[in-house]
Amino acid sequence: SEELLKEHYGALRERPFYSRLVKYMSSGPVVAMVWQGLDAVKTVRSMIGETDPAKSRPGTIRGDFCVDVSKNVIHGSDSVESAQQEISLWFRPEELTCWEDTAEHWIYA
Repeated sequence: SEELLKEHYGALRERPFYSRLVKYMSSGPVVAMVWQGLDAVKTVRSMIGETDPAKSRPGTIRGDFCVDVSKNVIHGSDSVESAQQEISLWFRPEELTCWEDTAEHWIYA
């Protein structure tokens, strides 16, 4: 909902692009997801690319699929703390499932 997006991007409320951002994000479907794993925020940020798609490397989501900083297709939390806050906005605890890799003890021993 627009209300959820306004809360999600609340830290940007005073920025000149805030209303355009909320309008753009509410203009179509949004797929919300939570990823887990070692250094998940850092890893996901690398996969996503720079906020400005012109500065994003080829092979990143923004580098391959974005053309303008105001319509950059994907959002990723910038820290574990903001991820926790954003996850709590989008999901109830009972909607989250932690996946456990059975080989994890071999990899991260």
